[in-house]
Amino acid sequence: MKVETLRWADNKLEMIDQRILPASFEYLTYDSAASVAEGIHSMVVRGAPAIGVAAAYGVALEALRLPSTLRQAQGERSEFDKGMEAGFTVLAQSRPTAINLFWALKRMRSVWESMKGQDNAAVAERLLAEAHEILAEDIRINRAMGAFGAQLLPDGARVLTHCNAGALATAGWGTALGVFRSAVEAGKKISVIADETRPFLQGARLTAREMVQENIPVTLITDNMAGFMMSRGEVDAVVVGTDRVAANGDVANKIGTYMVAVLARRHNIPFYVACPLSTIDMNIASGADIPIEERSADEVKGFRDYHWAAEGVSIRNPSFDVTPAELVTALITERGVVRQPDRDKLRALFK
Repeated sequence: MKVETLRWADNKLEMIDQRILPASFEYLTYDSAASVAEGIHSMVVRGAPAIGVAAAYGVALEALRLPSTLRQAQGERSEFDKGMEAGFTVLAQSRPTAINLFWALKRMRSVWESMKGQDNAAVAERLLAEAHEILAEDIRINRAMGAFGAQLLPDGARVLTHCNAGALATAGWGTALGVFRSAVEAGKKISVIADETRPFLQGARLTAREMVQENIPVTLITDNMAGFMMSRGEVDAVVVGTDRVAANGDVANKIGTYMVAVLARRHNIPFYVACPLSTIDMNIASGADIPIEERSADEVKGFRDYHWAAEGVSIRNPSFDVTPAELVTALITERGVVRQPDRDKLRALFK
């Protein structure tokens, strides 16, 4: 791992500003739940696993920020507890689709509630330790997924991916791109085809950058070229990440993933989804129930300060779409490969 997407330094959280890559490289510093929530919402950090890690640190930062001298008045909830609840709330509102956000907040809340009545400074220290563990665990999980996924790719495979599911979308190594890294580490010669990923250009700006830095051959295409490449026999497999998987195996990922899956099925190309267990939401029956984030129209009008869309045009900007389980060849998890995922197979992963 050449770059730490998130890191802890001087009792603050530092995150790479992914909005300005690859033109500039800069860490931004965060010291509260509210500031981390804004970093998540504005896409300084993105990718479901990385969002989860960031949220965990946001909770710890809030505990560290609140004065340890805040005490509970008789019959009233302590100001410390009120501040913590506000921190959980603002983080939960930062992005609705990525389940890792809520998974991490639930885990941090469990730790917090288990220490009710203890010294606030001790609570803060314990929450920070849990955030550190969530970060380290994410890297271990990505490594495990990578090893399982690498076995699915033949030597010489030309693999298409959509959006960025690499080290920058996680605490390190990556989900989909972690599969590529693991395949190369195992001695396989693979090459990557990266969809540009409109409108935020994560494929062009982030995936291509990661692959170039690691000397893994990569070709950048626009999103509407994927079908052409498949029709010419230039794609052997598709591997993507995911922000939430429903209990029936439906997969929510960056907008445009559904189209890639349909094209892959049309051309008899395997469609794999790299998916940590923390991204599987057994409380959501199907993809129809997954909340889909709608982002600002400005992202579609143009890029950064340059706008090319006609003034006055109506714009839609859903950030994710849902790929039905029937189009998913297999989920790649830290506990192995789940082919043709369905409710029973996913439930068995948690036993």
